[in-house]
Formats: sequence, structure tokens, C-alpha cells
Amino acid sequence: MTESDVPSPALLRRVDALAEGFSDAELARMVRRRELLRVRRGAYVRDAAELPTDRAARHWLSVVATVAALRTPAIVSHTSAAALHGQPLWGVRLDRVHVLRRPPAAGSGSARVHLHVAQVPDDQVTWVQGVLTTDVTRTVVDVARCESFEAAVVTADGALASRRTTASGLTKCLEAMGPVPGTRRAARALAFADGLSGSVGESRSRVLMHRLGLPRPDLQVRVLRPDRSLVGRCDFGWREHRTLGEFDGRVKYGRLVRPGQEPRDVVFAEKLREDELRDLQWRVVRWTWDDLQDGAVIGGRLRRAFAGSRR
Repeated sequence: MTESDVPSPALLRRVDALAEGFSDAELARMVRRRELLRVRRGAYVRDAAELPTDRAARHWLSVVATVAALRTPAIVSHTSAAALHGQPLWGVRLDRVHVLRRPPAAGSGSARVHLHVAQVPDDQVTWVQGVLTTDVTRTVVDVARCESFEAAVVTADGALASRRTTASGLTKCLEAMGPVPGTRRAARALAFADGLSGSVGESRSRVLMHRLGLPRPDLQVRVLRPDRSLVGRCDFGWREHRTLGEFDGRVKYGRLVRPGQEPRDVVFAEKLREDELRDLQWRVVRWTWDDLQDGAVIGGRLRRAFAGSRR
């Protein structure tokens, strides 16, 4: 077992507050005055600025608070472990904390806790800032067994991209679990996962293309000028169709802003790059988060681009 270096959220537990001399009445008054914000019963943050806006980060706080209140120790697992490890999550419920106990443990959990009973070797367990949890590889496999194909691909892609696991490691972990529920579902998602996927939006885009029966794209495609210098790298590419695909997420543009630049500078630079790609006889198709809600939009754009390349 190893210790992860993921930073610990700032959390005030009721038991610690009482030890510092606070009373329950004082804690209740502080909550009413917004001096404390309740994460869950018996756990608070001292400042609204410390409460993350991201769902997964908020779940992280809930995990830490819930585990501290468990009467019987358990291993954090599944989507809750993914949140602790900082792995991407999409399309999953985060209203309960997932924990795992080894057989012969039994129980059904509660409104706040989803209890799993399963074998887990010691080498698949680690610590994240004092919280015992499944390691990244076992976590990804458990998510793939229990969540939708799209959600599983998002988490698996992120874990592979972070290089905190490998495709072979995921496969071996799943095979070692034997005929447990969700094995076929997990095998399909893990076989589809790709560490070259650069974001949640790109992972969801790949799943959408697969669902629509579109040709599988190359990822992070480098486009060169005739002199072999680099024009740029695109999220998706279909060389046989002379077509490039770009998922335009706001976070992506934020990463491209350099010191001294403004977002409009980045947008203008992207326009120049796209103009050059078109001059080199590439068709460029772009889409956004909103477009992912209607697969027909993206599918139509790509099919028209493919058809245009054959003229």
C-alpha cells in the first residue's frame, strides 16, 4: 500500500470541534450565520470559498466526512475512490459514498453509504491523505463494472492519460477478479479506453462517434506543412477523409492562454491555424458541449465532411 499525494480538503468534523471547546448549539448558530457550511451531518467547512463548486470535489469532502464517521472501517471504492484520486467522473451519481469490505462482511449500507462486499488484495489498496481506498487500477475497473459505458470510458481515459495505470494493468486486474458481476461491461469499456484522449469532452465525443457507427478516429493528430514543420495538433483525425475534428471546451481555451495574452488572442490564433489547415486541403469540424447533447448534429457535420472529401 502506498500514500497518494492528492491534497486534503479542509474539513471540520463535529468531534474535533467539540474537542476544541465548541458546543452543538454554537455549531448550529455558526451554520445559520454562514460562518460554517455543512458538508453532511457532523462535518463542515469554515469558509464558503473552501467549498468546491465541482461535483466530484464536493463528493471528495463528503467521502472524507463519511469515512471518519463509520463505526466499522471500510475501503473507499468505485466512484468515490475515483473522486479521491482526482480521476474524471461524468454521468455518475454522487449522492452516496461507496465503500468496500471484504467477506464475510455483510450489510446493505444506508442512505449515505453504498456498501460493497468483495475480495480486494492488499496490493490494490492505497492511502489518500489518510483515507484507505482502492488504487487507481482497481478503482477504474470497479467503475467500469458498475457504471455506463460512457461514464466508464471517461474515467478510464483519464486514468490512462495520467499514466497512473496501464491498459495491461486494467486487463489483468479485471481478469483476476473472475466471474464477478459487470465483467463483460467492463471488458468492453476498457478495450475502448485510450490514454490519448485529452479531456472528458473528447472521451464523450469518441463514445458518441462509436454509437453513431462513424469510423474510429486517430487521436491527437499532428498536421505538418510541406516542409515538415508543425501546423498544429488536432483532437481527432480521419486521414483517409482529409477531415479533422476539434472538441471546443472552455477549459481547453483557458489552458491555451499564455502570460500577456487575452482569450480573444487565443481565439484569433485558432482561426489562423484553422485557415491554414483548410489551405492544406483539410476539412475541419468543430463541436461544443451543447452539441454533445444531440448526436445527430455532430454526426451530420462529420458525414458531410467525409462526403465532401470524396468529390
